Amino acid sequence: MRTEIVSDTTTPDLTSIEFAVHGMTCGSCATRVQRVLGKQAGVTSAEVNYATGTAHVVLAEQPAEPAALTAAAEKIGYGLTPVTPDAPGDTHDEEAVAAERSWLRRVIVGWPLALAVGYLAMFSGELRTQPWAHWTEFALTTPLQFYVGWPFLREAARRARRLTANMDTLIAMGTLAAYLFSTAQLLFFGGDMYFESTALIIAFLVLGRYFEARAKQRAGNAIRALLQLGAKEARVLRDGAEIMIPVAQVRVGDLMRVRPSEKVPTDGDVVDGASAVDESMLTGESMPVEKTVGSTVAGATVNTSGVLTVAATAVGAHTALAQIVAMVSAAQTGKGQAQRLADRISAVFVPTVIALAAATFLGWWLIGGDPVAGLVAAVAVLIVACPCALGLATPVAIMVGTGRGAKMGILIKGVEVLERTREITTVVFDKTGTLTRGEMSLTDVHPADDTGEHQLLRLAGAVEADSEHPIGQAIATAARNRTGRLPAARDFAAVAGYGVRAEVDGTTVTVGRRTMLAENGLELPRELDEQAERWESAGKTAVFAAWDGHVRGVLTVADTLKDDAAEVVAQLHRIGLKVAMITGDNARTAAAVAAQVGIDRVLAEVLPADKQSEVSALQGAGEVVAMVGDGVNDAPALVQADLGIAIGTGTDVAIESSDLTLMRGDLAGVPNAIRLARRTYRTILQNLGWAFGYNVLAIPLAAFGLLNPIIAGAAMGFSSVSVVVNSLRLLRFRNARRATPRMAAPYTEQDTPLNDGEHVRVPQR
Repeated sequence: MRTEIVSDTTTPDLTSIEFAVHGMTCGSCATRVQRVLGKQAGVTSAEVNYATGTAHVVLAEQPAEPAALTAAAEKIGYGLTPVTPDAPGDTHDEEAVAAERSWLRRVIVGWPLALAVGYLAMFSGELRTQPWAHWTEFALTTPLQFYVGWPFLREAARRARRLTANMDTLIAMGTLAAYLFSTAQLLFFGGDMYFESTALIIAFLVLGRYFEARAKQRAGNAIRALLQLGAKEARVLRDGAEIMIPVAQVRVGDLMRVRPSEKVPTDGDVVDGASAVDESMLTGESMPVEKTVGSTVAGATVNTSGVLTVAATAVGAHTALAQIVAMVSAAQTGKGQAQRLADRISAVFVPTVIALAAATFLGWWLIGGDPVAGLVAAVAVLIVACPCALGLATPVAIMVGTGRGAKMGILIKGVEVLERTREITTVVFDKTGTLTRGEMSLTDVHPADDTGEHQLLRLAGAVEADSEHPIGQAIATAARNRTGRLPAARDFAAVAGYGVRAEVDGTTVTVGRRTMLAENGLELPRELDEQAERWESAGKTAVFAAWDGHVRGVLTVADTLKDDAAEVVAQLHRIGLKVAMITGDNARTAAAVAAQVGIDRVLAEVLPADKQSEVSALQGAGEVVAMVGDGVNDAPALVQADLGIAIGTGTDVAIESSDLTLMRGDLAGVPNAIRLARRTYRTILQNLGWAFGYNVLAIPLAAFGLLNPIIAGAAMGFSSVSVVVNSLRLLRFRNARRATPRMAAPYTEQDTPLNDGEHVRVPQR
């Protein structure tokens, strides 16, 4: 699932619209709104989320007008308010807070009245037979029915006017039936009365709605906290003076002055000053990061010490914070296969329950000869049925799970990601920059007998000076440090995955791997080859330099593993996953690296363009693959993989191509992200299991008269609350405890054994 990001507040996104939906009270409401919006001309698809109170509408090439969509929703009794990129969710948040307060007021008013009615009806002994006691029950129940229970009646009336029904319809029918029946008995017939049922049912229902509203507010705290992180004002340099303006007015290129303890207003590059910046809001890492001229800073991070002058490079929806919010919001809007099934059930649930209640009443009356018992059982059926839990099962778990992930620096792009994560069997790591630090340095120089070390370094460094590859940069840097200024190179050419070639001082110099030497018809001296093999066995990467038709020497560079690499591999093994590494290094170098961390399988000598095909080959062998990478050349493989995981310190292309993004650069986020995604999905299944199981068991019990309407009301409220509370357990998710790294059993199929016992597969070309 990819996130739509608008380019600026002045350029609207014409591919989708986000709405806050007003008037939804249960999962069947969300299903109804979604169905109506999806049928409108100019709409490709619509997703309505009951838990977040939002609708995400994807538009067709000839898009529908927002006014037309709003009118369509209003026809069935719901309101839509477009959500702006500047303040996503604000309208819904205000409505949710108001709803929580309203339900709390009704709880405070309703419960004393309900307890008094219950006492008179069930625990007052002889008093309950007195006429005044019945009239008192009537007097106390009436405000309960028509004030405390007014939201149920109002929504049921709205639905009735539009010939539709929802959960409020069931509640209104059940409580009104008991209330009117009892009132008729009091006024005309003098038989059994059930005022206590109406009173306590409504009391339990409003208490359940209050707890549900409060829990949903807590579930959405993460994204609200993200929205509040941003700075409100920016100190901008205009005509040599500092002026304070709202952040919304900052434009790309503006120079912003950021003083100690102030938030960076928006993303930018440091053009003056030096300081340490707290980036914990983005990465979860508490250690401040040093920033100097040329460093990038993200909006909403905190300047801790010096004064910085920052040139704005991204504003509005382009900032890192805005993209995180958009990504989390998009994830919270999505629905998985299980929730879509629940939605289809909710769509027919209310009419089915009304039919079951009618059948229950008629059955007790016509077959059992007891219409009063039939009425009580029918009321219980109406009250106990709860599509709310079905509607809340997936979205609340996603809200909490993605919110918790955002706080930990783990961004999950959608519920489909959760579904795929549970099926992963193999995790493939890119080596350079992912398993390793990505900072190569020259370690060894071995010239041929007829070549001096100074000459070898000088010419090889001159050729590599124009290379963007980490290996080339390491050689060039070391050559400058050891030999001084390097000569200029002409006609530079790079052959991806093999090496580079250029003319230096009138001589064509080639620096590359064995394959490049062979393609140029150069014979590799045995002594240099053996020396290179020894260094490669130690995990170093060897390249050769040649000119005038001869190979003149070998140079090696090395990249150190990240501190937590071995521990992360061990954690992945502990949760039952195989681990592979993909690299352009030769087989021996790759095997040496793999041996240090316990990698199961190594895909060595893979060209950047072939990473995608290697992932595809693993999938063809039956593996469900997660790919972890951070570079531009990792993007195709991230898309090809069943689950793409991007290290957030990498490139924007890799992050956009991934399903999970780790905002920190450390690898510990990989097992943590997989564990969190699996835990969230497991919570969704638990919620759906409870919601389905509750209705399957409760409705038959109510129909057969085995469930008192009062207990049914309490159980109905408990059903929704239990789903939300179960989801809130995800807030306690923590990073895995440190594991003891252990070696995993290597693969044996299609592998080539090496002398050191490791197994490395070299792709055949």
